[in-house]
Amino acid sequence: MKMPSETSGPEALGLLVKETQAILNQRMNETLRPLGLTVPQYACLTALRDTAGINASDLARRAFVSRQSMNVLLQGLDERGLVARAVEPGRKGERTAQLTAEAIALLDRARPAVAAVVDRMTSGLTRSDVSRTHEILARCRDALLAPSP
Repeated sequence: MKMPSETSGPEALGLLVKETQAILNQRMNETLRPLGLTVPQYACLTALRDTAGINASDLARRAFVSRQSMNVLLQGLDERGLVARAVEPGRKGERTAQLTAEAIALLDRARPAVAAVVDRMTSGLTRSDVSRTHEILARCRDALLAPSP
């Protein structure tokens, strides 16, 4: 779907990346909704599975939400029995969270559904295209993370 635009060059690229991200987020939410998950919840559960002992600040960054939103998200996951939170705060005053067996089973069902969305997004690309796109986007991300000149 091409849309007319008055922008060109890097600005148009930035808008295309944002548009793609918004559509990807929408498709992932549509896929995860029947499983009772949102994209931030899925990202949080995936980060907890992949990174033992991750703190709430890092979880928030990985799930693309604020730290305050992460606390609310974790409370909801705890109430659903998907995470178990430590009773006592850890070294930075944060309560760590661990996945429950129910969360692991849910992730096992969600992962192929999310992969199907990404496969759909990249279906018109070769493996080389995917690899190169990953490399280019990582470089763009890293440039934005670097201190401003």
